[in-house]
Amino acid sequence: AVAGLLEQFGIADPVTDDTVGVFAEPALATLYDDLVEQGSASLVDALTVGALIEDLDIADLQEWLGLTDDPSIERVYGNLLRGSENHLRAFTGRLEAEGAAYTATYLTQDEIDEILAADTRGGSDRGGNGQRRGRRA
Repeated sequence: AVAGLLEQFGIADPVTDDTVGVFAEPALATLYDDLVEQGSASLVDALTVGALIEDLDIADLQEWLGLTDDPSIERVYGNLLRGSENHLRAFTGRLEAEGAAYTATYLTQDEIDEILAADTRGGSDRGGNGQRRGRRA
Protein backbone atom coordinates (compact mmCIF):
# COMPACT_ATOMS: atom_id res chain seq x y z
CA ALA A 1 0.00 0.00 0.00
CA VAL A 2 2.85 2.39 0.81
CA ALA A 3 4.58 1.50 -2.45
CA GLY A 4 1.33 2.38 -4.21
CA LEU A 5 1.29 5.79 -2.53
CA LEU A 6 4.89 6.42 -3.54
CA GLU A 7 4.01 5.58 -7.12
CA GLN A 8 0.79 7.64 -7.02
CA PHE A 9 2.68 10.73 -5.87
CA GLY A 10 5.75 10.17 -8.04
CA ILE A 11 8.10 9.67 -5.09
CA ALA A 12 11.13 7.42 -5.49
CA ASP A 13 11.21 4.54 -3.02
CA PRO A 14 13.77 5.57 -0.38
CA VAL A 15 14.56 1.94 0.45
CA THR A 16 17.55 0.99 -1.66
CA ASP A 17 18.61 -2.04 0.41
CA ASP A 18 15.88 -4.19 1.95
CA THR A 19 18.29 -6.38 3.89
CA VAL A 20 16.97 -6.99 7.40
CA GLY A 21 18.61 -4.58 9.82
CA VAL A 22 20.05 -2.27 7.15
CA PHE A 23 18.83 1.33 7.32
CA ALA A 24 19.94 4.47 5.49
CA GLU A 25 19.00 6.53 8.56
CA PRO A 26 21.67 6.07 11.27
CA ALA A 27 19.19 6.69 14.09
CA LEU A 28 16.98 3.84 12.84
CA ALA A 29 19.97 1.54 12.56
CA THR A 30 20.94 2.30 16.15
CA LEU A 31 17.37 1.84 17.39
CA TYR A 32 17.12 -1.48 15.54
CA ASP A 33 20.39 -2.75 17.01
CA ASP A 34 19.39 -1.64 20.52
CA LEU A 35 15.97 -3.27 20.31
CA VAL A 36 17.34 -6.53 18.90
CA GLU A 37 19.82 -6.68 21.77
CA GLN A 38 17.16 -5.83 24.36
CA GLY A 39 14.65 -8.32 22.93
CA SER A 40 17.18 -11.13 22.81
CA ALA A 41 17.46 -11.39 26.60
CA SER A 42 14.22 -13.32 27.22
CA LEU A 43 10.71 -14.00 25.94
CA VAL A 44 9.29 -11.22 28.13
CA ASP A 45 11.93 -8.82 26.81
CA ALA A 46 11.11 -9.80 23.22
CA LEU A 47 7.38 -9.26 23.81
CA THR A 48 8.10 -5.93 25.49
CA VAL A 49 10.16 -4.80 22.49
CA GLY A 50 7.31 -5.86 20.19
CA ALA A 51 4.84 -3.78 22.21
CA LEU A 52 7.26 -0.84 22.30
CA ILE A 53 7.61 -0.91 18.50
CA GLU A 54 3.83 -0.85 18.11
CA ASP A 55 3.59 1.96 20.69
CA LEU A 56 6.04 4.00 18.59
CA ASP A 57 4.33 3.10 15.31
CA ILE A 58 0.93 4.15 16.66
CA ALA A 59 2.29 7.46 17.94
CA ASP A 60 3.94 8.14 14.56
CA LEU A 61 0.86 7.16 12.56
CA GLN A 62 -1.41 9.33 14.71
CA GLU A 63 0.92 12.27 14.10
CA TRP A 64 1.10 11.64 10.37
CA LEU A 65 -2.69 11.31 10.11
CA GLY A 66 -2.93 14.81 11.52
CA LEU A 67 -0.72 16.13 8.74
CA THR A 68 -2.74 15.03 5.71
CA ASP A 69 -6.11 15.59 4.10
CA ASP A 70 -5.51 13.13 1.27
CA PRO A 71 -8.03 10.25 1.43
CA SER A 72 -5.65 7.68 -0.05
CA ILE A 73 -2.96 8.51 2.51
CA GLU A 74 -5.53 8.56 5.32
CA ARG A 75 -6.76 5.10 4.25
CA VAL A 76 -3.26 3.59 4.23
CA TYR A 77 -2.26 5.22 7.53
CA GLY A 78 -5.58 4.19 9.08
CA ASN A 79 -5.09 0.57 8.02
CA LEU A 80 -1.53 0.58 9.36
CA LEU A 81 -2.78 2.14 12.60
CA ARG A 82 -5.43 -0.54 13.09
CA GLY A 83 -2.84 -3.23 12.38
CA SER A 84 -0.45 -1.76 14.95
CA GLU A 85 -3.25 -1.55 17.51
CA ASN A 86 -4.05 -5.23 16.92
CA HIS A 87 -0.37 -6.13 17.25
CA LEU A 88 -0.11 -4.11 20.48
CA ARG A 89 -3.07 -6.06 21.90
CA ALA A 90 -1.40 -9.33 20.89
CA PHE A 91 1.96 -8.46 22.46
CA THR A 92 0.42 -7.17 25.68
CA GLY A 93 -1.85 -10.20 25.90
CA ARG A 94 1.16 -12.51 25.70
CA LEU A 95 3.00 -10.36 28.24
CA GLU A 96 0.07 -10.75 30.63
CA ALA A 97 0.13 -14.51 30.06
CA GLU A 98 3.80 -14.41 31.10
CA GLY A 99 2.94 -12.44 34.25
CA ALA A 100 4.32 -9.15 32.92
CA ALA A 101 2.82 -5.87 31.76
CA TYR A 102 3.70 -3.23 29.20
CA THR A 103 4.14 0.37 30.30
CA ALA A 104 3.54 3.12 27.76
CA THR A 105 6.65 4.72 26.29
CA TYR A 106 5.58 6.91 23.36
CA LEU A 107 1.83 7.14 23.94
CA THR A 108 0.31 7.92 27.30
CA GLN A 109 -0.76 5.01 29.48
CA ASP A 110 -4.38 6.17 29.05
CA GLU A 111 -3.98 5.93 25.26
CA ILE A 112 -2.51 2.44 25.56
CA ASP A 113 -5.33 1.39 27.89
CA GLU A 114 -7.92 2.77 25.42
CA ILE A 115 -6.37 0.74 22.58
CA LEU A 116 -6.26 -2.41 24.70
CA ALA A 117 -9.93 -1.98 25.65
CA ALA A 118 -11.07 -1.37 22.03
CA ASP A 119 -12.99 -3.89 19.97
CA THR A 120 -10.31 -6.08 18.37
CA ARG A 121 -12.41 -6.77 15.27
CA GLY A 122 -12.22 -3.21 13.98
CA GLY A 123 -9.70 -1.42 16.16
CA SER A 124 -10.42 1.95 17.63
CA ASP A 125 -12.13 4.69 15.69
CA ARG A 126 -8.84 6.51 15.19
CA GLY A 127 -7.32 6.77 11.79
CA GLY A 128 -9.48 7.86 8.93
CA ASN A 129 -12.62 8.41 10.97
CA GLY A 130 -12.19 12.05 11.88
CA GLN A 131 -10.20 11.85 15.10
CA ARG A 132 -6.85 13.41 14.40
CA ARG A 133 -4.02 14.92 16.32
CA GLY A 134 -1.68 17.69 15.35
CA ARG A 135 -2.08 20.13 12.53
CA ARG A 136 -3.06 19.52 8.96
CA ALA A 137 -0.74 20.28 6.07
